[in-house]
Amino acid sequence: MLPALFIAHGAPLLSIENNEYTQFLHSLGNEMPKPKAIVLFSAHWESSAQKVSDVDEFETIYDFGGFPEALYRIKYPAKGNSAITKEVIELFAKQGVPFEMDTTRGLDHGAWIVLRMLYPKGDIPVISMSVNPQLTPEEQYEIGKSLSSLREKDILIIASGGTVHNLRALRMGSDNGTVDQWAFDFDKWLEQHISNWNLESLFKYDTLAPNAEYAVPSYGNEHFIPLFYAMGAADQEKIGKLLHCSYRYGNLSHSVWQFGESK
Repeated sequence: MLPALFIAHGAPLLSIENNEYTQFLHSLGNEMPKPKAIVLFSAHWESSAQKVSDVDEFETIYDFGGFPEALYRIKYPAKGNSAITKEVIELFAKQGVPFEMDTTRGLDHGAWIVLRMLYPKGDIPVISMSVNPQLTPEEQYEIGKSLSSLREKDILIIASGGTVHNLRALRMGSDNGTVDQWAFDFDKWLEQHISNWNLESLFKYDTLAPNAEYAVPSYGNEHFIPLFYAMGAADQEKIGKLLHCSYRYGNLSHSVWQFGESK
């Protein structure tokens, strides 16, 4: 059985950089058993209804601007898998999770940056999933929980986002490895409560966590909430382990959480 993962996708430049974090993601992909398929929730696909992809081969979406030309030449032509899409929607139907099919959308950078780091060959089928910032954390958790049985079939569940993601607070000229105290304190609070699987507090992170208004601003909670989808997929085990945490630009967190165990 594979774990569920929450992976920060960072800034688009990450896709052409070689640093501590990219090296970690490459190693992680090499160390984990190769999954049969990947179900991926991306912060960059927001929808009021849960979207589930049913795409034969994904286009690569460049949903950013003003970056070096090299980023726009990257292709990650992952394929879908209709049989696994069917498994996903059957689980949603069984658990009463409303959903809609999507047969056209490609992979946004929240998806392909992470996937390309882990599995550069692009030879693992992908089912792309949206997130809904309007749901409560409890509801987001339940969506992930409804898919937990996929892990027993060697299907890897990934949620892509970022625990501290405040674009207005970034210090792009400061990339020396230092971290703002407010960002560090927020992530340490998360680590404590995730390690203890304290859902009661985590679901109220916006009022209980220190500096939550800076780490998860009201205009940008879509990057934080994928965490709950990934946690829900490991509800039976309730085990959370921080695999990596580093920072760029003063406070942009590069964290990777593993939920559940690989068996």
